[in-house]
Amino acid sequence: MPRGLNKVMIIGSLDRDPEMRYTPSGKPVTSFSVATTRTWTSTDGEKREETEWFNVVAWGNLAEICKTHLSKNQQVYVEGRLQTRGWEDEHGKKHFRTELVASEMILLGERRSIHVDYDGEPEDSDDYAF
Repeated sequence: MPRGLNKVMIIGSLDRDPEMRYTPSGKPVTSFSVATTRTWTSTDGEKREETEWFNVVAWGNLAEICKTHLSKNQQVYVEGRLQTRGWEDEHGKKHFRTELVASEMILLGERRSIHVDYDGEPEDSDDYAF
């Protein structure tokens, strides 16, 4: 059988904070959605825009890093592979979900963290979180 390639690279923004859970064996898994938007000019000169949503899943150490450092509206680069899962609900209806299984993640754009000053009040900072 010939060798194939399943590789995806996206840059976009998170629409919500990542959600982390654990498998029964204790392995961390984090999921989040990334919106990518492309713009173009139509033949009649009108500016057009199209947004595509990607369901992203990260496992293990990458799951913990994503949960700790990503948040809603954060711009991010994600690299991985596409995987489609199928299941049947309690009514016998089949469902399918295609996900980007992340192997790499890079924070992009402005990184802000919250620091606590000496009197215990949160203070915004431009320092990097790590």
